[in-house]
Amino acid sequence: MEIGGLDNQPIQSVLQYGGSETKGEFAQMSNIIGAIALSDMVKTTLGPKGMDKILMTPSPVGQSQIEVTNDGATILKHLRPDNPAAKILIDISKTQDNEVGDGTTSVCVLAGELLREAEKLLQDNIHPQTIIDGYRQALGYAKEALLESSTDNKDDEEKFREDLMNIARTTISSKVLNHEKEHFAKLAVDAVMRLKGSTNLDQIKIIKKAGGNMKDSYLDEGFIMEKSFGVGGPKRVENAKILLADTGMDTDKIKINGVIRTSSMKTLSQIELAEKEKMKKKCENIIAHNCNLFINRQLIYDYPMELFAEKGLAAIEHADFEGIERLALVLGGDIVSTFTSPDAVTLGECDLVEEIMIGEDKLIKFSGCKRNEACTIVLRGASTHLLEEAERSLHDALCVLSQTVGNTRTVLGGGCSEMVMAKAIQDRSKTIGGKKKLACEAFARALKQIPHIIASNAGLDSADIVAALEAEHYKGNKTTGLDMNKGEVGDVAKLGILEAYKSKYSSVISATEAASMIIKIDSIVTTQPRQRRG
Repeated sequence: MEIGGLDNQPIQSVLQYGGSETKGEFAQMSNIIGAIALSDMVKTTLGPKGMDKILMTPSPVGQSQIEVTNDGATILKHLRPDNPAAKILIDISKTQDNEVGDGTTSVCVLAGELLREAEKLLQDNIHPQTIIDGYRQALGYAKEALLESSTDNKDDEEKFREDLMNIARTTISSKVLNHEKEHFAKLAVDAVMRLKGSTNLDQIKIIKKAGGNMKDSYLDEGFIMEKSFGVGGPKRVENAKILLADTGMDTDKIKINGVIRTSSMKTLSQIELAEKEKMKKKCENIIAHNCNLFINRQLIYDYPMELFAEKGLAAIEHADFEGIERLALVLGGDIVSTFTSPDAVTLGECDLVEEIMIGEDKLIKFSGCKRNEACTIVLRGASTHLLEEAERSLHDALCVLSQTVGNTRTVLGGGCSEMVMAKAIQDRSKTIGGKKKLACEAFARALKQIPHIIASNAGLDSADIVAALEAEHYKGNKTTGLDMNKGEVGDVAKLGILEAYKSKYSSVISATEAASMIIKIDSIVTTQPRQRRG
């Protein structure tokens, strides 16, 4: 590739052979259009009446894996776009999911609308830096308006719990659990309140069991693990002292890095006997810890299981890594791999460990754990696809609620907060001179697109209903939003449509930063992958 130099003499590109560079307006428009296309893909899932997507992942076996979801984070996670700007939107969606747990679709859609407005301004020959400055000024006005419209009921326990219930209902209303949102909102709030202010959701286990209907789902005040007790040992342990381990418990493998050659069966039997004695000594060391339940991440073979059964020690094998980590957290014990120092090991504790049945499956329940915050939500439903989507929906609600317990401010949903911010920007932009005013007004229009899309996804006349919503706000009715059940505007404060302040705040900031980053790009440089030699 050659580019023009002084006196129009061609000079060699600094890029290696195979590299390329796209500059100017074409690069700018390419990024903006790619990001808008991604935003348009997910915006039909926004709101309580949003549509679902089927995600098909090809499998090497031949059968495609299918997921049915309207969760923005899940949809974007499965996409592999070529456009670099689209990848930026996916990254901000992931960040929103990690930070708050909800609002992943909103942040992507808002960023797309900001870019759509920016595209019009760029076509009017307004410089990207002017647009970015206007957007950042408008963001400052939006943050002030959002904070002013928020409420905080942390000092009133009863009102705060009702706020959490309303947030859970609002979050779940756009998910597959919508028809049983009252039931699942209570499950989610009860589970989060047990954490006593902690945001560590590892203490809440979600188990999916096909069968029954969604309303059969329940919260169990204990930790349930999808494993079974070892053969021959006790199936119920009271006042459990639990040793958690990650160690090999197999005797039929001679662990020598090499080859043993012998012409005598006697020598071979002596080697096997030595291995057996070694395992027996290991089991005796485990029993010396004065525990009455041994849980191992790896398999426990027949011989050690037999030794444990003789001593009346219950054993559970093959608790996977996630399972053993969660158990260490809720039982307050250490995970060990050597057993020569019993005094240095902290045993896990709980009141009762027993075998229970859910549907046709046997599971193990830990009741009265040392960390009493631990609990398990058992989801029931007709199919595995339904249960997977229900788990994602419930996880979003749990994330938002746990964050709200830390940051207790709430804002009104149903497009109300977006209209409050848009009105504040429009009012303040009247005092701004120059082209930045146009960028501020564009920011306000982008915010108003959120209630527009929510209404459109419900099959309503979005232009009419958003015009009515804007009119109500200019009359001073600051709690007016969209009532999707009646298909009209209503008082969302009375309807209990609440969202977490942190979620809304984070989504507006992230969308603005992502849009500003994409607008600022003036070239795309593609480099050739490093060639392998040899």
